Amino acid sequence: MSRRLFVTTALPYANGAFHIGHIMEYIQADIWVRFQRMQGHEVHFVGADDAHGAPIMLAAEKAGQTPEQFIAAIQSGRRQYLDGFHLEYDNWHSTHSPENTALSQDIFRRLKAKNLIYSKPVEQFYDPVKGMYLADRYIKGECPNCGAKDQYGDACENCSSVYAATALTNPYSTLSGAKPVLKTSDHFFFKLSDPACVAFLREWLELPGRLQPQVVNKAWEWLDGEGDKALGDWDISRDAPYFGIRVPDITEEKYLYVWLDAPIGYLASLKNYCGKKGLDFEKTLKDFEQIHFIGKDIIYFHTLFWPAMLKFAGAPYKEPDHVYVHGFIGVSGEKMSKSRGTGIDPLRYLNLGMNPEWLRYYIAAKLNAAVEDVDFNPDDFIARVNSDLIGKYINIASRCAGFLSKKFAGKLVAVEASNTLIRDLRSDAKNVAEMYDGREFGKALRSVMHWADQANAFVDQVKPWDLAKKPGSDSALQQACSDSIQIFRILTIYLKPVMPALAKQVERFLNVPELKWADANGLLPAGHAIGEYKHLMQRVDDKQLDALFDIQPATETKKETAVTDGTISIDDFNKLDLRVAKIVKAEHVEGADKLLKLTLDVGGTTRTVFAGIKSAYAPEKLEGQLAVVVANLAPRKMKFGISEGMVLAASGEGPGIFLISPGAGAEPGMRVK
Repeated sequence: MSRRLFVTTALPYANGAFHIGHIMEYIQADIWVRFQRMQGHEVHFVGADDAHGAPIMLAAEKAGQTPEQFIAAIQSGRRQYLDGFHLEYDNWHSTHSPENTALSQDIFRRLKAKNLIYSKPVEQFYDPVKGMYLADRYIKGECPNCGAKDQYGDACENCSSVYAATALTNPYSTLSGAKPVLKTSDHFFFKLSDPACVAFLREWLELPGRLQPQVVNKAWEWLDGEGDKALGDWDISRDAPYFGIRVPDITEEKYLYVWLDAPIGYLASLKNYCGKKGLDFEKTLKDFEQIHFIGKDIIYFHTLFWPAMLKFAGAPYKEPDHVYVHGFIGVSGEKMSKSRGTGIDPLRYLNLGMNPEWLRYYIAAKLNAAVEDVDFNPDDFIARVNSDLIGKYINIASRCAGFLSKKFAGKLVAVEASNTLIRDLRSDAKNVAEMYDGREFGKALRSVMHWADQANAFVDQVKPWDLAKKPGSDSALQQACSDSIQIFRILTIYLKPVMPALAKQVERFLNVPELKWADANGLLPAGHAIGEYKHLMQRVDDKQLDALFDIQPATETKKETAVTDGTISIDDFNKLDLRVAKIVKAEHVEGADKLLKLTLDVGGTTRTVFAGIKSAYAPEKLEGQLAVVVANLAPRKMKFGISEGMVLAASGEGPGIFLISPGAGAEPGMRVK
């Protein structure tokens, strides 16, 4: 049965470039959408920038731009990511648009008419210098619990206390430094606690398959909360100055809170797309399944506020049919962090010439239908791509296609009836399809690689390279290579949602039209001629991963023998925290040509440093020695682990690297100055 699908991904905030978390989510949704299209289903796949709110207004001000100029500059950079990673959205729009203004104000009016919106006075901090009310993130002060200074207005990083901003001692505005004053303003609230809303949400959550079990359980916690954890009403307005959509039908200048108009941006992008294509927006909204892909950090909004808003706004609006939630992505077990060197810059990945489909495949191989975090491990990335894609899948065509071209003008013969491998592979199409549809991408790819292993075993068994040398074996050679190409074609169908660009290359090589899922049920006919085989994909090189993480040996080895002409001030020098360190342990790093792993005692604390001194020092000779370490260097994520500093060494034009060591009497932790 044909499906009609309206699919979205979470809207990225328009204050910066895409990060790897965005790209992971978009890849997940894109794979699912491509699979649905291969099944013959109709899909409208849209995205948009979340372009409103005080942070954007303030960032634009800091940049000397209007908010409109600021978000336009951000949006102009989106296409290189979307095209670069083969993310095939039908439309990319913005919440700062006529469509979103009209839809947001319409929904507000409808909810107000249902008596689900009311106003009440709210007391909050106001910056008298900046002339604006302050969100908690713009207020700092002393923690009311432990007294720690410079804590934000919602929680203490020192003692983990949670409090209201008004509880801070000696509060100040992070925008101006001024002492904030308490002022009262009327705010609009969405009555989420209304019995009708609660009853609807209970019914909405109970529908099997709408949400993952983990998400349902979390939503129930919020819905069944008591006391201060009880489901509360939602503050949906903000005071001027604010960059957003005006609250309609009032004279006072108030704005809809960004989290109200942001999800409506899904509908606004669809409406914009319908306008471009001449489609009926309201009919499309009514007839299509509405499906959202989001991260686990925004479950609250998408499983409570969003469906309730849509339900009570009434037709043509309707609540989502499915909300698919995923976890976060980290690197080698570490949470993504630019300051710790554990982030992956998607644009750097592309600019280094790394194949985007390597990343698509690797992420897909890690994804499943549960709300689980994904870990990017550089060694695992290389192994999976080189082993699975090159060593297994592409290897099938590269071992057989040349014989067909050279000896038989590329022509295939009919598959042997006795070839049970091809029969079983074709019959697995339904199973693999169910995995894709259920977002069990990792399982689907494991199944594909199982068949690729079987295919390579088949090639090893028939040995076309031996048949090519054996007189009178042309028929057997053509049969063996034809069967292998038939297998390769079916595997390409199974991989196509993940590897769309590679699939296009294969389609050209095989001289076949665009592959659909149903094509797995058939075979290329006898006499079909394939084209000349050309290499389809390169292997990942270790150096590319090193460059992606900007890996450098954590040792200073200056080549210059002369003092540089540049000078620094004493203040510049004092920024360096140089400390005496004792080398407690030194060891080789498997797979590294230049590095040793050093465990350092820096006066009561232990640090790990990777140093490029392997050519000059045996590990056992270093243990117990003193060295000098740059102690305030930001930790750097290397392929082999986190390096938490840099030991100093000298080198010149001649051979040799020499550790800088303090004189006798120095103790670990002493400051070098």
